[in-house]
Amino acid sequence: MSLQPLQLVNVPHVRIVGEVTIHPSAAIAPGTILQAAPDSQIVIAAGVCVGMGTILNAYGGKIELETGVSLGAGVLVVGRSKIGANTCIGGATTIYNADLDALQVIPAGSVLGDPSRRVELISDRQTSLSTPDMPTSEMEDLWASEPEEITEIPSTDLAEETTVETAPQSPQKQPGTPVFGKVYVNQLLLTLFPQGHGLKRS
Repeated sequence: MSLQPLQLVNVPHVRIVGEVTIHPSAAIAPGTILQAAPDSQIVIAAGVCVGMGTILNAYGGKIELETGVSLGAGVLVVGRSKIGANTCIGGATTIYNADLDALQVIPAGSVLGDPSRRVELISDRQTSLSTPDMPTSEMEDLWASEPEEITEIPSTDLAEETTVETAPQSPQKQPGTPVFGKVYVNQLLLTLFPQGHGLKRS
């Protein structure tokens, strides 16, 4: 999958929330968000370069960028993380609770995270059977039933008197399937306007 081009950030300032320490020699681009939750902190060392639109969201620990770290545009660092000295991280990379050694080069668009996280997916069948509003037997019968067929709109007496152009029927047309075209629209108008006011033609 190709990496989408990053959009320019129109926010001219940097947003800083919580306990954030930035060395005076660090370069922080516009549109960056540095947010530390309570009992968490962000530490940015000397010579760090943070690209535009980067988000550092520390919680449950500390995000620490050591000397000379370079973060590309649109990087997202979430949780707790320690990025070693002179490590270069490509744009649009996501880092979740991961530490990186010094002198690493991470390609753009990478996803680095905690491998211990597991997501259990519940099937639709199990979700429907666990609904408390309806007994299990009724739920099973409901899903086992066949869907109702769509029938054509019944014609009225006015529709029989009115001459409507009909297109030749395709041999592949299934019985009971509505035709979504001029004939179907005319039948709908006849049903909605039985007096024929809606059928005036120029």
